[in-house]
Amino acid sequence: MMLNLRYRLLSNNDMEYAMGLFSFITEAGSKLGGKIYDVSHGDEPATGATQEQIDAAREGNIIENIGETGVAVTDLSVQVSGPNAVLGGKVETQGCSEKLTLVVGNQFGIGSVDCQLEVQKSEPESTMYTVKSGDTLGKIAKDIYGNASKYPIIFEANQPMLQNPDKIYVGQNLRIPTL
Repeated sequence: MMLNLRYRLLSNNDMEYAMGLFSFITEAGSKLGGKIYDVSHGDEPATGATQEQIDAAREGNIIENIGETGVAVTDLSVQVSGPNAVLGGKVETQGCSEKLTLVVGNQFGIGSVDCQLEVQKSEPESTMYTVKSGDTLGKIAKDIYGNASKYPIIFEANQPMLQNPDKIYVGQNLRIPTL
């Protein structure tokens, strides 16, 4: 399933704003684990976490995952309210903005990301692709680029979210860079 999600770029002096609302599948993505995860699925943990505690745990997990990407972001802000997340801050490129949006959206339980990141250097937008059953990076590359051997381009564009080109899952959203 191809998602034609696009950023709107609005000039403001030397800065560009990568803005947009992106939809994700809430049941796909990385899971928090532990009691917070159990609460979000209706189990009855001893801690009895509130929605606010679940949101705070998701915010912390997202911030940690953004840190692991190695993408430089200043004035980072992440706000989670149920399945909705708002991402703010400043990044260098459009690709950085897209990568961080995917980090947030590929979290279990996040259904939409309102990307309000400021982008310093605009570049061609990527297309977002939702993985479906039977997909491989090679198959996606063949469908999009006409050549399965171009799968490393997709793999590189989605690191560190992807750690192995053979491990993608149904419902995961990927950046497909423009060639």
